[in-house]
Amino acid sequence: MTLPDPKRFALAGRAVFTVESKKTGTRYTYRVRRAPETGDAAASRLASAPCWFVGVLSGPDNTSHYGYLGFIRNGVFKHGGSKARIAADAPSARAFDWYWRNIDNGALAQVDVHHEGHCGRCGRALTVPSSVLSGFGPECINYV
Repeated sequence: MTLPDPKRFALAGRAVFTVESKKTGTRYTYRVRRAPETGDAAASRLASAPCWFVGVLSGPDNTSHYGYLGFIRNGVFKHGGSKARIAADAPSARAFDWYWRNIDNGALAQVDVHHEGHCGRCGRALTVPSSVLSGFGPECINYV
């Protein structure tokens, strides 16, 4: 089942989701975390242009083996360049770039987007059926 609002889920703060091609069955799991706000200068900078870090699952441990892929700022995904552990031309990087460029148009009908059963905002396990469908807990859905 595809998330009803994948962009809202991805930018909630602690999102982990899998994008699966309906055509090929290829799938990649991504983690999108909002950058922490620390200090006055950083807080004012992040308030004007919040940033999210994007990672892709790149190892057997699905809780800690995420390689840095890039960041999202001002609604645009940018590859992390030399700091990224995954090359810009890697299939998982190209897939996320395509996904993010097409998140606001009808092209996402070509993929399914699944969450892992945890709230996209706080990361807690979802147990209420309506929360499982939306990807957000009953309290967090009011804040995203």
